[in-house]
Amino acid sequence: MRVLIVGGYGTFGGRLAELLCREPSLTLFIAGRSQSKAAAFCEQLPPGAQRQALACDRDGDMARILQEIAPDIVVDASGPFQAYGGDPYRLVKAAVATRTNYLDLADSPAFVRDIQQFDQAAKERELVVLSGASSFPVLTAAMVRDLAGDLEQVESIVGGIAPSPYAGVGYNVIRAIAGYAGKPIRVRREGRWEVACGLTETKKYTIAPPGCVPLSPLEFSLVDVPDLQLLADEWPQVQGIWMGAAPQPVFLHRLLRLLAKAVARGVIPSLTPVAWLIFRTANTIRWGEHRGGMFVEIEGRNAAGERAKSSVHLVAEGRHGLYIPSMAVEAILRNWLEGRPPGAGARPASGELELTDYRRSFAGRDITLGKRRSTPAGDHCLHRRVLGDAWNFLPPSLKAVHQSGPYLKVSGMADITRGRGVCARLLAWLLRFPRAASKVPVSVTFERGKTLDKWTRDFGGQVFSSTFSAGRGRFEHLLCERFGPFVFGMALAAKDGRLNLVMRRWSFLGLSLPDILAPRGDSCEFEEGGQFHFDVEITLPLAGFVIRYKGYLNPPPTA
Repeated sequence: MRVLIVGGYGTFGGRLAELLCREPSLTLFIAGRSQSKAAAFCEQLPPGAQRQALACDRDGDMARILQEIAPDIVVDASGPFQAYGGDPYRLVKAAVATRTNYLDLADSPAFVRDIQQFDQAAKERELVVLSGASSFPVLTAAMVRDLAGDLEQVESIVGGIAPSPYAGVGYNVIRAIAGYAGKPIRVRREGRWEVACGLTETKKYTIAPPGCVPLSPLEFSLVDVPDLQLLADEWPQVQGIWMGAAPQPVFLHRLLRLLAKAVARGVIPSLTPVAWLIFRTANTIRWGEHRGGMFVEIEGRNAAGERAKSSVHLVAEGRHGLYIPSMAVEAILRNWLEGRPPGAGARPASGELELTDYRRSFAGRDITLGKRRSTPAGDHCLHRRVLGDAWNFLPPSLKAVHQSGPYLKVSGMADITRGRGVCARLLAWLLRFPRAASKVPVSVTFERGKTLDKWTRDFGGQVFSSTFSAGRGRFEHLLCERFGPFVFGMALAAKDGRLNLVMRRWSFLGLSLPDILAPRGDSCEFEEGGQFHFDVEITLPLAGFVIRYKGYLNPPPTA
């Protein structure tokens, strides 16, 4: 298969080439305005596919270039599609005229929707012409379809993307955002189409795949993406659709929203003239966790007519998230190579892939995808509510301890190590932590209520207790442990049969404290020899090592 990637060494085209370059059955033409840049990019790609550098301008004589190199597929990864001028479909027309299949990563709602004007011509020539093959709208639509299977009726769809602050957003993406910031956008609300202004509306959300450390709570701003129309076309009964983005750092996002509101009020005409400044700033000022994510949440009614809510969450660690926008094209081409090409015709790409296709692309990468559902009424198991579907993968002994109730007392043995610093000893005394000792008999009493669990630990007569609850607001999807005036929010990360407790945030008398000063430590629960094992470590940035207690609890008695 011969694939021409226009914009092949750019942000999305380059990452697509990286995803495809190890496939020996492909020949990749890496095309852009600079022959030397294309050649240099080809040189640094890993071996596998044949590759060739090509100088071309998508606004030039693309029909001639397509005739000369005769690719099977041309992929437009250049953009911004919102600024393609008076003849935006120049490349599409050239592809159809030369009987070349066509894909693009367009994010312009009008461009993606109106690609259907080439449907008859594409079918007559048995060509595939797909527009918008990217996260918006292909991945979001696949998420909605996966969730909608649990509902009889879909009434509301909300989604968002939160790129890592180190993602390296391309200039064309920034130009597109600057173009619609503060400008009118059609949004579906309460079953009617209304007009809103880009980036001026916000929704708060926490992306938290079950069993994964969640992203920090983020504020998403309304974006102009094809999903706003395409999801309404696929689910005509839907009452509301909203899609947002949460770029980081947060203060830059807030500044961008303020500028968008100035455009909406007519104070300034457009942000397009300062797109270059926004681009340079966004790619220079970077801090925070190198993690990104996406979510889609739907509400509706189930078969019993009851209201229900479910959501899909995705978190990508480090550089792994950078490739997700290009994975739709990769997955379509891999299906094609395996003898499952898309059907002929011209249309938006939103219906071409399912989550199973994406999971294949995610395999081997540090990308977590999971589903959350409404908590069943009467489920008083706190850990199960916080973990969601990840609860099902816990070892039996952990499940037995955390779901037994409303009262459970189990015993075992523990070793305790204490820090020797003055601050560490003072803190341990205030919180009534046990003294250092080896092979100490330990018992833990669990008292469970509807919203609160109390744990009382007895280490050889030294007793201390704390309460646990499911977090809300900034602590959403965290397990919150309260010691007196302090509340510690911990993520429950389930992996390889272990339940890791990862500190995410804390507060004193309800006031948030700096995350950089929060307690740390490697703490986990796991099963060994059929017993519940625990290993809890607490360190503080200023006080150093405070305490570590590890040991086991015997299985609770069976009913």
